[in-house]
Amino acid sequence: MKILVAMSGGVDSSVAAMLLKDAGHEVVGATMKLWGGVSDSGCCSVSDVEDARRVASRIGVDHHIFNFTEEFEESVVGHYVDAHARGLTPNPCIECNRKVKFDLFIDRAIRLGFDKVATGHYARVAQAGDGWRLMRGMDAAKDQSYVLSMLSQDRLARLILPIGEFEKPKVREIAAAAGLATAAKADSQDVCFIASTTSRVEFLSRRTSLHPARLVASGSRRVLGELPAIEAVTIGQRRGLGSAGDSSRRYVVEVDRARGEVVLGSLEETLVHEVHFGEPAFTGSPLRAGDAIECQISAHGRPARAVYEEGRAVFESPLKRVAPGQTIAFYRGEEVLGAAIVA
Repeated sequence: MKILVAMSGGVDSSVAAMLLKDAGHEVVGATMKLWGGVSDSGCCSVSDVEDARRVASRIGVDHHIFNFTEEFEESVVGHYVDAHARGLTPNPCIECNRKVKFDLFIDRAIRLGFDKVATGHYARVAQAGDGWRLMRGMDAAKDQSYVLSMLSQDRLARLILPIGEFEKPKVREIAAAAGLATAAKADSQDVCFIASTTSRVEFLSRRTSLHPARLVASGSRRVLGELPAIEAVTIGQRRGLGSAGDSSRRYVVEVDRARGEVVLGSLEETLVHEVHFGEPAFTGSPLRAGDAIECQISAHGRPARAVYEEGRAVFESPLKRVAPGQTIAFYRGEEVLGAAIVA
């Protein structure tokens, strides 16, 4: 089988490429150049490209660079900035997967004559009859099925996830035994296009207009302080809100853009029994009203039991309010059923 492996320069994709080569497949590695600016905290640095090239040379496969900087700027960075400007809290990693890594990359692979595409994500793709199922990775601590939850059947049909059956220590062990340069490399963290020395507010201020906001107490609307940018505030946020002069923990329970106010309240005030969302994307057959599911609202969040209804999920037990713009992923046991953007 002819397989194009997305090699990020990390240990996971390095091992994915090696396993496929050792299994006898015709493997080619490709690294996506996505972000043209400063990057020191994600997976888009110059050193990552060089690491991928070194691994490709070590395992004996060709390596290419695909330049998707313009598409990344428009579909991921632009979307991130625009969403914040509209008071939403986007997930850029999911947008990157959906619009670049599993859209542009797969389309190019098809045009180049590859049968399949592989990545180093900790998740599994299993064939079920004449279709495909997306499953959690075997390593619960590293499971990345959440960020793949918007993949459709046609994308899953093209995808191989070689390390989904492994735990992370085993992956590093395999890489070390093979002498791969990435064996001990740390995992990428944070948003790749915002450097660790740059705050989110600073990054956004260079690309959109930001507006200050008053911090007010729920109920009394007593002014508790100020924030430099209402656009950078997230529902449920606790950090970075200053002190109200007592030891009480306060959370963002409402963002009133019209009044320029961020309302702070107790943890209990953040709890909700349902989440509303936009048009869902399913990995297979669509869910029906009344279906019992589990919902996950962050990459490593705990699944919450719920009932699926049209445009909303009703939870068995209350949970913290989900920020509009975030992704809610639907599961049934180990299987990913789909996802939607919180309204």
